[in-house]
Amino acid sequence: MTQKFVMLCLLVFISAFSSAQIPLTVLPSGGNKKAITGEQIGLTKVVINYDRPGVKGREGKIWGQLVHVGYTDQGFGNTKTAPWRAGANENTTFEFSTDVKIEGKDLPAGKYGFFIAYDPSECTLIFSKNSTSWGSYYYSEKEDALRVKVKPVALDKSVEWLKYEFLDETENSATIALSWEKLMIPFKVEVDYVKDQLKSFRNELRTEKGFIWQSWEQAANWCLQRNVNLEEALMWADSATSPGFEGAKSFRAASTKAQILEKLNRGSEAMAVMKAALPNASMGEMHQYARTLLTQKKSKEALAVFKSNFDKYPNQFTTLMGLVRGYSANGDYGNALKYANQALPLAPDTNNKNNVMTMIDKLKAGKDVN
Repeated sequence: MTQKFVMLCLLVFISAFSSAQIPLTVLPSGGNKKAITGEQIGLTKVVINYDRPGVKGREGKIWGQLVHVGYTDQGFGNTKTAPWRAGANENTTFEFSTDVKIEGKDLPAGKYGFFIAYDPSECTLIFSKNSTSWGSYYYSEKEDALRVKVKPVALDKSVEWLKYEFLDETENSATIALSWEKLMIPFKVEVDYVKDQLKSFRNELRTEKGFIWQSWEQAANWCLQRNVNLEEALMWADSATSPGFEGAKSFRAASTKAQILEKLNRGSEAMAVMKAALPNASMGEMHQYARTLLTQKKSKEALAVFKSNFDKYPNQFTTLMGLVRGYSANGDYGNALKYANQALPLAPDTNNKNNVMTMIDKLKAGKDVN
């Protein structure tokens, strides 16, 4: 290969390289701002990517002018009916990690391009399966995943930079609002948190997290507190208290299992579980269990547990107060008053002392303290 030929190839390469346009990283065109915002609704991660245009002195010229009404031919791309890109520059995108409902309509988990056909009385929100195009120049109705209609809301104060935010958040829903200049376009996103949480439990309990009893008890207790999925929760509680786990000696795990049995109208089984678990209970656990029995109107059973706790931990403020409550619930105000007087000097703080004194007054008047 001659030197002249090598030089010729090098000149061709340099010429091609210099004529190519290699974009460097700079601010978005038009002085817009790039933004990412997101929240977790229940277990569902919601992420919004968008560019934020500014009003920049165009008050009164945004809605209906810069943001066109309905659909338009932008003079570029392959669509003659383009909605607004709901931001600036690239596609505005929404990503949902689970299935959701938008204004009550189903939308599967996934990433979507987001567009708005603006109208001063009612806007059409469009979630498109195409999330990679630039703006709405190549928008196609055939790629729509969902359309919903919402009413825009006038704002008192102007919002300079377009923004998306999460409002009115609950455990399983939130309102997402686009705000710009003096207008807000809100829409409601809902998730099925209970379904998602149960699915998550079932998946995680099959991983390394399922090798400790605490995970099974946590899942069972979650169902117990919400009064859902109780039959499966009982199986999870059985796993937590099985001989292969340390949970077999856990009063907490047994208590969860017993409470589930109680909710399933299997009260005798629940009592048997708790009776077997009581030797493993701490003073506080026994006291709380007895108080739970009081709320279930099982006064005699509660008094028996309070007495057992006192025998195990005598002359403690907690166990003395247990006897106060236990005897009072059974109408024996004399014994309840006796133990209240013994508990008074052992009160750990002013609030507890005042509480005991109030109980003493009630017992002297022949009233139940519970």
